[in-house]
Amino acid sequence: MYKIRVILDVKEDVIRTILVNNTINLEELHTAISTSFGFNGQEMASFYRTDNEWNQGEEIPLFNMSEFGDSLSMTTCLLEETLPRKHQKLIYVYDFLHLWSFYVEVLQISTEVVVDAPKTILTVGEIPEEIPEKEFKSENLEKEDFDDDFESYDDFDFSNY
Repeated sequence: MYKIRVILDVKEDVIRTILVNNTINLEELHTAISTSFGFNGQEMASFYRTDNEWNQGEEIPLFNMSEFGDSLSMTTCLLEETLPRKHQKLIYVYDFLHLWSFYVEVLQISTEVVVDAPKTILTVGEIPEEIPEKEFKSENLEKEDFDDDFESYDDFDFSNY
């Protein structure tokens, strides 16, 4: 059994603690989290590996995005292999149109099996009615930062391609 704390990244506290069994994959965790927050679970989502400071790392998407079918996906990642230790963390992003972002942390791991899992055991706060704005910033780059070794293609005839 895993006891997992999930915190929605908004101003007010919106927290869920859920119990899931050790044998589930990340797709089942995605369903448990989205359901516990009142979402239908039908939107695209991804988990991201993270360190203790919540720096976003490797993506684990809901579906295999590889052309050859051999990349990571939530169905191929088992919970106990992805988060084998207490206090390990993931970032979870649900609904790429609205970018609901969550912090996921393992609070407890035991060999106990929870019959009615997944199960929400703590609910604090409600989803805000207005979707929080997310702003992604990039470095400020100047025109001279780009090497433009290509000639102008304005006079090139692309009709043969």
